[in-house]
Amino acid sequence: MNCVLGADNILNDTVLYRVIYEAVGHVLPCGVSYVVAGLAMMLILANGVLLGAGLFSWVERRLIGRFHNRIGPNRWGPFGMLQPLADLVKLLTKEDLTPRGADRIVFAIVPVAMVAPVILMMAVVPFAKDTALVNLNVGILYILAVTSITSIAIFMAGWSSDNRYAMFGASRGVAVLISYEVPVVMSLLGVVILAGSMSLDDVVSAQAVPFFLVQPLAFFVFLAGTSAELNRTPFDVAEAESEIIAGYHIEYSGVKFALIQAAEFGAVLTASAVMVTLFLGGWSGPFASYLGWAWFLLKIGVLAFVFSWVRATFPRLRIDQLLAFAWKFLLPLSIINLFATALEVYFLRDAAGTLDTTDLWIMAGINFGVAFACLLIFGTLIKEKVRPAGPVTGAILSPGEAD
Repeated sequence: MNCVLGADNILNDTVLYRVIYEAVGHVLPCGVSYVVAGLAMMLILANGVLLGAGLFSWVERRLIGRFHNRIGPNRWGPFGMLQPLADLVKLLTKEDLTPRGADRIVFAIVPVAMVAPVILMMAVVPFAKDTALVNLNVGILYILAVTSITSIAIFMAGWSSDNRYAMFGASRGVAVLISYEVPVVMSLLGVVILAGSMSLDDVVSAQAVPFFLVQPLAFFVFLAGTSAELNRTPFDVAEAESEIIAGYHIEYSGVKFALIQAAEFGAVLTASAVMVTLFLGGWSGPFASYLGWAWFLLKIGVLAFVFSWVRATFPRLRIDQLLAFAWKFLLPLSIINLFATALEVYFLRDAAGTLDTTDLWIMAGINFGVAFACLLIFGTLIKEKVRPAGPVTGAILSPGEAD
């Protein structure tokens, strides 16, 4: 039999799905082929994210070892390349414990709820032309909606663990996620205004000039806000210095802990993929028709390296510094960027409401000046708000007076 997707089918534009569907359709009924092709796509997607998380965990540990002038993982395999596999085997064979007073159902759901958003976001990210699982016309809105699941999962982990320290860590984590979600969303509004669409394919096509040049302030806000939402240093306040614990997931062990860690490492790659799509031109590059996927993966690698570089360089912020950074620094920057972008598009667009390459370069020149001025002014203001208190001064007491 010969199965062919109709032109009105939403999956017809997805080349990989269409190829799998038509190949399976030679031996199976079309209805079964439709399901099999979908399951194959989901299998590729889920395994790609999880394998990428394992690979990134090894790369980051090696990189941070170099940054800190120490040796990274080197025992298992050449250059320690089998260390993620060794860690996985160790976690799978460890005892899976559940606290006696925990809500067992909610406690067991948390690891799945942590991994699900990472995989779901990748479903709409195009690796090359027409290679996303589905091209949603509200792809950006979909990504913002899916990422909100993480806040719920973190709160579920703290509440269900029956551990006050886990609850403290969850409260801090949710406060950070909610705070940074506001400037992150507002930074994306400028991208939507420029592209005139929330489809990720349309955003890539609109980048005759990469949007990180046209929107440098939005790129900075999105990068910083995403780092905080990923619980990456210097924003990892879920693990407080006064509590020698792991924050909201302190009670998790075995395979549950492995899934939570896979979600954290995989989220870095997913966030990098989203940033590449929104700001770095996605799959665009020389010979993009054939090497689009290679350019896309290379750009993801560059951004993942930046995340590791930041983690190895900056010290951790206090919770008050972290929230002040979101509300008093990133939020004003995102508002200024939104108003500047709206005004520029209003005055530069043509009668059809579109922007050409020259308009984008003009906006890039203006926005770089705006970004430099804003970072200088607001950086000076926020520095006074988050500067640590000076040393305590007072009279020096003699040993007898101290007693």
